[in-house]
Amino acid sequence: MTPQKKGAAALTVEEYLHPPLIPTAKSFGELTEAVSSVAERKATPVWYIVTGFCASLVLVLVGSIGYLVYEGIGIWGVNIPVGWGWAIVNFVWWVGIGHAGTLISAILFLFRQRWRTSINRFAEAMTLFAVICALIFPAIHVGRFWVVYWVFPLPNQMSMWPNFRSPLLWDVFAVSIYFTCSLLFWYTGLIPDLATLRDRAKTKVRRLIFHITSLGWRGGNRQWKHYELAYLILAGVSTPLVLSVHSVVSTDFATSIVPGWHTTIFPPYFVAGAIYSGFAMVMTIGVIMRKVFRMEHIITLRHLEYMNKIMLLTGMMVGYAYATEFFIAWYSGNPYEMFTFANRAFGPYAWAYWTMVSCNVLVPQIFWFKKLRTSIPVMFIASLLINVGMWFE
Repeated sequence: MTPQKKGAAALTVEEYLHPPLIPTAKSFGELTEAVSSVAERKATPVWYIVTGFCASLVLVLVGSIGYLVYEGIGIWGVNIPVGWGWAIVNFVWWVGIGHAGTLISAILFLFRQRWRTSINRFAEAMTLFAVICALIFPAIHVGRFWVVYWVFPLPNQMSMWPNFRSPLLWDVFAVSIYFTCSLLFWYTGLIPDLATLRDRAKTKVRRLIFHITSLGWRGGNRQWKHYELAYLILAGVSTPLVLSVHSVVSTDFATSIVPGWHTTIFPPYFVAGAIYSGFAMVMTIGVIMRKVFRMEHIITLRHLEYMNKIMLLTGMMVGYAYATEFFIAWYSGNPYEMFTFANRAFGPYAWAYWTMVSCNVLVPQIFWFKKLRTSIPVMFIASLLINVGMWFE
């Protein structure tokens, strides 16, 4: 055993086996001050510049959608053999990104993983915005989006119901339920935080806004009891949704007869890929947040290292799914299946396939080494490459 250094404080067994996640924090007051200051500080000129740039990108999106509606979905290159193309790529990618927030909040909460508490709030917010972005594409891919409400089973003057055998309708149910539960879960967890901001508010407008949104929270024992029960129930409801939503999305492909898509491996394959891309996006946002808002003592290297380990695990699962797809195509003896995968790897789009494999399978292997998985620049670049690879997938 390594001798203890002279003058060093003796560690208890609990501190040695389970060191604190936030070692520099002295009190809850310090944490409250650090987190609340993000919402209470005045906006800087840099904030206005970044917000203006992001708003300009939103205007580009609105203009692009307007051009799509005016010209038609033919500008995407949509034709008979390629029915969705650009729309389904972005839909699946955004839905996948939205899985990490609920996974961090619900599943890790049920397993009592305390390290989730430093990252779960912004991960949940990321989930909501990712699902909103995902919902844009099924709405506009139909061409005449002003009648997109026809996909909902609503009573109407035509006495017609949507086709319940259509994967498009399954997506509507799965994603809308997932968004609703994620919104409730995020807002329920936010109530005590909103009450804290209410008590610290220095203007009447802020105090009124936080007073309304905190729903009269006072922090009494009775309120905490009901709060914890509600949070536990929502976590239990959200957990199967994490596994089922992307499984339903995978049926967009698996229920078709297109070679390379008609396979039963898609549901677990899609779920692993969703968690993978979601954690990569949480990593990207987390690295930026801890630097911009000076939260290095709250989002520590241990939190980032844990996420890197999960990305390593899910990346290996995705790589296994890639190999299994090729094996199934060969084992089936179906010439169309074999040609599809051979063309994917060595055909005109081989560059896209090998970009996907390199980013999704090879890049996360660097996280086997502790020095690399605790390096901020390395993990940030790796998370960006993983999300690029998942889009190509």
